[in-house]
Amino acid sequence: MIEITSEISQLIEMAIAEDLQGGVDITSRATIDPDQEGVADYVLRSSGVIAGLPIAVEVLKRCGVTDLSIPITCAHENAPGTLVLQARGKVQALLLAERTSLNFLTHLSGIATLTRAWVDQVAGTNCEVRDTRKTTPGWRILEKYAVRMGGGTNHRLSLSDAALIKDNHIVAAGGALKAFEMVRHQFPDAPIEIEVDTLDQLHEVLAGDPDLIMLDNMSVAQCREAVEIVRGQTKLEASGGLTIENAAAYAATGVDYIAVGALTHSAKALDIGLDLRMDS
Repeated sequence: MIEITSEISQLIEMAIAEDLQGGVDITSRATIDPDQEGVADYVLRSSGVIAGLPIAVEVLKRCGVTDLSIPITCAHENAPGTLVLQARGKVQALLLAERTSLNFLTHLSGIATLTRAWVDQVAGTNCEVRDTRKTTPGWRILEKYAVRMGGGTNHRLSLSDAALIKDNHIVAAGGALKAFEMVRHQFPDAPIEIEVDTLDQLHEVLAGDPDLIMLDNMSVAQCREAVEIVRGQTKLEASGGLTIENAAAYAATGVDYIAVGALTHSAKALDIGLDLRMDS
């Protein structure tokens, strides 16, 4: 699950405020008696992995709905028609929470569902599917949580978590090994990952004993050769040029990770609807 941190709390408050823009829900105020009670059923319209229920619940609570139940276990595939969340309360409050709660729920569930599809492709290997920092501004904690819900693994959360020496750092520093040595000197305790785009570069940086080497835009054959060169001395991550169709082939080379930015920047929202019933 996920803790409602101060950052997430602020995001929820901002989303609710964004919907109201300092005013009121005009339609609900005009058409619904303030004392009218109802039941909101959040129902899955297509199969997928659910993520974001704690966020949806928090949205409902902040809109005044506290009678809530979650009838599912999140970390597996759910079929269309599955009831994922049920809320009872004032209809005006239920409808105030509707779009904001669904925005969180459908987006995060879409990420979890796409992640699960990638994870299924590499099943039977020792390779893990990892996310990147290609996240929606302000949503990184949530989107990386959704990746975990889908069975994926998180890469670093921020630039201060670990060093990732990429091609632009190498150009600026004057060489791959030089860049590595500069990071190791200034931040001796930081984990260091370094990007290489040729096998010659791989041989060069291996001498520095990095924690992980990213194989950038290498073919399946090159990744297989890289695994033979490294022989377990450090971990390897394939990145760039990956698709869900070739994920299994890359995983079978023996790399430890495949990095997939698409998990967070290209996931389609999972189709979840809210069906309202009136209390009799």
